[in-house]
Parts: sequence; C-alpha cells; structure tokens
Amino acid sequence: MVVLRPQLPEDLPLLTGGESPFDDFGPSAARAAPAGCDLERHGALTVVTDDGDVAGEVSWHWQERRWGPNAASGCPMIGVWLRPAHRGRGIGTQAQRRLVELLFAHTAAHRVEAHTDVENLAEQRSLEKAGLLREGVVRGGQWRDGAFRDGVLYAVLRTDLT
Repeated sequence: MVVLRPQLPEDLPLLTGGESPFDDFGPSAARAAPAGCDLERHGALTVVTDDGDVAGEVSWHWQERRWGPNAASGCPMIGVWLRPAHRGRGIGTQAQRRLVELLFAHTAAHRVEAHTDVENLAEQRSLEKAGLLREGVVRGGQWRDGAFRDGVLYAVLRTDLT
C-alpha cells in the first residue's frame, strides 16, 4: 500500500527524474521548493511506501484544451515518476489509482486523463491496472528526446469507478 502526501523540502533531492529513456524532456531547473497542491489547477504529491521510503511522485495539471466549450468539459492529466528501485512493484499503479480517487473525491472532474509514450509499455500496463482505458494514439503530440513522439491517451470517467 502506498500513501500520497504533500511534498517536503527533504523529498526534493530524491525526486530528480531522468533515470528512464522516457524522462528526457529537455533541460529543466532544479526545484527550489516542494510542489504545491491545488487540485483545481496543478500540483504534485510524494508517493511513500509502507516502510516510509520516498518512492516518487504523482502530479496533475488541468488541460488548457477542453473537449467542449465550457469549464465542465475540462479535465486533469495525471503522471507518475518513480525512483528506479521502486519500479516494477505495482507502486505506480497504486499511486495513480489513489490520485484518480482523490481528484474525483475533491473536484467536479468527470474525466481524468493520462498520456504516455507509445514505447512505454510498463506505464501503459500500470495505467490499465489503475483502471484507465486506452483511448487511442496521439500522433506527434509530445516533444521528447529531441523529436516529436507519438503517445497513447488513457482516461477514466467518474462513472467507471462506481
């Protein structure tokens, strides 16, 4: 079982990213402060294992693109990053599922999305185990590692979990 909690300053050195071929989004500045937690806009939470180890983080941001003209047509996009020692153990699946439940419990969102590289099969399996459904390929939608790459769009609806 994993716990999601607000990020602490001492978490930051452990949440560096970059140890996966799917992490190369170009240069980024080191974080000087923990991410905030605004469920209606964007944020990040630290993923902690049963034994209290910092495993990684989950994050979300509300899409500027909406599927319709009104605010109710918007939805959050979630993501996860895990430290290498914590990958392949179901921690990412649990963390993403908990984040989806948190967003549905505390926002009016009807839909939560996730997007991953077409080659990131581990994350695709994780999203499916967390209850998200594969909706299709987003051609050239992500700039990573010096080129535009295809991704896979996943989503879960509030009504899928009831």
